[in-house]
Parts: sequence; C-alpha cells; structure tokens
Amino acid sequence: MDPVRALRQIAFHLERAAEPTYRVRAFRRAASTIEPLTERELRERVERGTLTDLPGIGKATATVITEALAGQQPRYLTSLLDTAPTLTVGEELRQALRGDCHTHSDWSDGGSPVLEMAEAARELGHEWIALTDHSPRLRVANGLSADRLRAQLELVRQLNEQLAPFRILTGIEVDILDDGSLDQDPALLAELDLVVGSVHSKLRMPAAEMTERLCAAVANPHLDVLGHCTGRLVTGKGRPESQFDPERVFTACRDHNVAVEINSRPERLDPPRRLLRLAVDLGCEFAIDSDAHAPGQLDWLGFGCARAQECGVDADRVINTRTAAQLVRRRTKARAPSHARTRT
Repeated sequence: MDPVRALRQIAFHLERAAEPTYRVRAFRRAASTIEPLTERELRERVERGTLTDLPGIGKATATVITEALAGQQPRYLTSLLDTAPTLTVGEELRQALRGDCHTHSDWSDGGSPVLEMAEAARELGHEWIALTDHSPRLRVANGLSADRLRAQLELVRQLNEQLAPFRILTGIEVDILDDGSLDQDPALLAELDLVVGSVHSKLRMPAAEMTERLCAAVANPHLDVLGHCTGRLVTGKGRPESQFDPERVFTACRDHNVAVEINSRPERLDPPRRLLRLAVDLGCEFAIDSDAHAPGQLDWLGFGCARAQECGVDADRVINTRTAAQLVRRRTKARAPSHARTRT
C-alpha cells in the first residue's frame, strides 16, 4: 500500500469521525513530509530506524509507513474503518447525489487547499463541488473580500482545467446581514455559479425581525440556497434555534426558487425534522450539503440524506442530484424576471 495514501486515508477518516484537529494534522503533515521521498529512501530509513528523524514523523505515523511499505493495510487505518458508523437509511438518496453545494477551503476557515478538497470529493464519486468560502463580514472565519474572491475565481478556473471533467463551481457562503441584504458586491455575486446565504450574527433576533430578515434574503435574485436556517447547534453546550415564521420563510424559498439546505454537519443537522417536513409539505427544493471544512467531512452527506429520507424528501427535489450544467441553468432561470419564470 502506498504510505502517502495510507496516511491521507487515516486523516480523512479521522476528519469524518470529528476527531481533534491536531491528530488529523499529524497524519497530513507526515504525508507531506514523505511525499517527495522515493520508496527506496523510505525503505532505507525503515531498515536504519531513522523514519522518526524526519520532521513531523512520530511513532504512530512511522508505524503506518512501515506497515504500508510491507504491503499491509496499516492497523491504525483498519481500526478506523472497523469503527466507522454505517448508515443504512438514506443510502439510495446518497447514491443519487452528484455534488455538494456547501464546502470550505483554507481560503477562509477550512483546513485544506481547494485542490485537496476537490480531489477528495472526486474520490468520493462526486462530479462537482461548489466552493463556498465565507464572505468578508465573518472576520473570525477569514471571510473573503471582493479582491480575494476574484483571486479565488482565477484559481478555480485553473484547477478546473486540471481536474476536468470534474468541476469546481464558483461560489460563496454569504452572510445574511441584519436587514436581509447579502454581504458581498452584487455584481460579483452575479458572476458566481452558486450562492449560499446564512445567518451568523444576532441569532436571537426577535422572531418577527428574523422572519423579515430571512424573507428579504430569499427574495434577493442572487441567492440560491438558504443555509442552516435555524443556526442551532445540538452538540456540546449547544445553541438554540433562531425563531422565525417557518411557513413564511419556506414559502418564500419555494416562490423564489431558493433551495432549503439540509445541513449534514453532526453538530447542526439543520433544519430540525419538524421544519424539514413543513418545507417538504410546502413544495420546497433542497440542497443536501456537508458544510465541509476538511476533506473527511465531505463524507458527512450521509447524515443529511438519512434525515431527508425520513422526512419524505424525494431525489428529484434535491438540487445536488443534478449535473453542474443543470445547476447553473437552474440559477440562470431563477434570476429571470418573475413574469418570465415558471415555478418548478
């Protein structure tokens, strides 16, 4: 087994299991350290017992390298695979997904370069991912200014030439500001393939004001997906749901062709099932998203698919069951004047 791949697979499965970041980084750092070395150089170090002299190589990573060079699946990786959760509910829907509408890279608060995220998505069987790093107001997440976003668009153009036919869709997770406006230059938003809008501030705004805030955002012609709509957190200390009129907000989503996100992060699982069922009943479309901030988290989509199936979401109402070209055409259609648009 290739030792670099073994180390990266371990990092991937640690991320999927939401293990501490320092542990994940140890394996990714070790992979980067040995990648330039030939197999012969690695074998010589194993024979001499000098693997741990390399920067970032400790006892655990040295053992993985040694076992991989011996043609074995490293025991560390085997243990992770054996204890990985298995989801049976939602598997059919998971297989129907072609991409992921909400992912982050190290350009904002993600932990990995864009290329690494894209390659991991491709290995999972995706045809595309939307790169949706944060907008400038979210400074704690190193949100992208207009200039940084333009630079990212050029990077995506270059990577798409390298990765074709896999495609990275240009995008952003834009902050929904207090008045419902979107935190980025409208002309720049118009250039993107996909825009996710989320509330990250004043989450305990009174329900009437939050309803108006969300409805204003949904009515914006540049918005494609309403992200983690309640803002709740269900692990650790947790965070309560934002209060708003869900029937008004989801009806606005339906009428403006804005998909309701089913956020798959284990600490979010947003919206709650009762709200998800309401959105289904109102005729909304959905985006089942990982909100991944690291490669292993891309595989969290199964959690969202399970909830979607439990709540009666059909595959034909999930926008990321579509090809990249179909998704971009959907966005173009949604931008059309209301008198020229036929609701789907």
